[in-house]
Amino acid sequence: MVLEKAGQPLKLVELPEPSPGYGEVMLRVQTCGVCRTDLHIVDGDLNNPALPLVPGHQIVGIIEKLGYGVGRFEIGQRVGVPWLGSSCGNCRFCLEEHENLCDNPVFTGYTRNGGYAEYVAADEDFCFHLPQEITDIQAAPLLCAGLIGFRAYRMTGRARRLGFYGFGAAAHIIAQIAHYDGREVFAFTRPGDEEGIQFARRLGVSWAGSSLERPPKPLGAAIIFAPVGDLVPLALKAVQKGGVVVCAGIHMSDIPSFAYSDLWQERILRSVANLTRRDGIDFLELAPKVHVRSHITVYDLEEANQALQDMRDGSLKGSAVLKI
Repeated sequence: MVLEKAGQPLKLVELPEPSPGYGEVMLRVQTCGVCRTDLHIVDGDLNNPALPLVPGHQIVGIIEKLGYGVGRFEIGQRVGVPWLGSSCGNCRFCLEEHENLCDNPVFTGYTRNGGYAEYVAADEDFCFHLPQEITDIQAAPLLCAGLIGFRAYRMTGRARRLGFYGFGAAAHIIAQIAHYDGREVFAFTRPGDEEGIQFARRLGVSWAGSSLERPPKPLGAAIIFAPVGDLVPLALKAVQKGGVVVCAGIHMSDIPSFAYSDLWQERILRSVANLTRRDGIDFLELAPKVHVRSHITVYDLEEANQALQDMRDGSLKGSAVLKI
């Protein structure tokens, strides 16, 4: 499924089978998660995608070919491919194991073709071994919603009471991690989304309500998963002194001005950028112990536009996955 121009539907196109380059593997795609970042790319919110483009960066596949120099994997192994497709390895951030901030990164399904396809090539250094206990369909959302959510979760420090603004693919995964760690989760949904509130409650959150409401108790930290800048001042008001508000998305609408008093008393506002390979290794080791389960709606590859539309209009609860 190919994006030829931002703002237009994806087209079903026959392409040549990709050939793996040096240090790359070629995968037969089993499943690919549909991420809100894909929607931002298709809708033109993120500039300069490598058009024409095959989107998709939550890829589960079986290795069918090895490029020259590959040493970590063998043909027949199942691996996962995330958003960060590769990094330069030479800038100060890469040398300090902060490749998520690389000066010259490559992004799967954005600056190189992704997984809305039968086959994809990927850099072996940025592929992950996947736990055997997790099925192809369940593994796909872990590769971005889970990984980026986990990085954001780590940034909440030792806060025991967490607020999740936007209770979708990432939040409903990380809520399970938080529960495993003995933390409380307060879920905030878009105003009027009673179905979303009930969805959050079924997952065992301590409280669920509209994003316009104040939580019944002060929060130790908040993660904003929704790409809505208006939520930042609301979250700052909801966290206690010394609390942190983490913006977890790659794209967000403009943040409105707010009073300094909302930030004062050592509250922290910060963002999350991409992921490191250490995040991936740690999270994929933890997920089977927690028995993370995503609420998933499965679509065929040809239904990718419908999956994006369901995400666009807010009717999707949990995660969407393309089964190839």
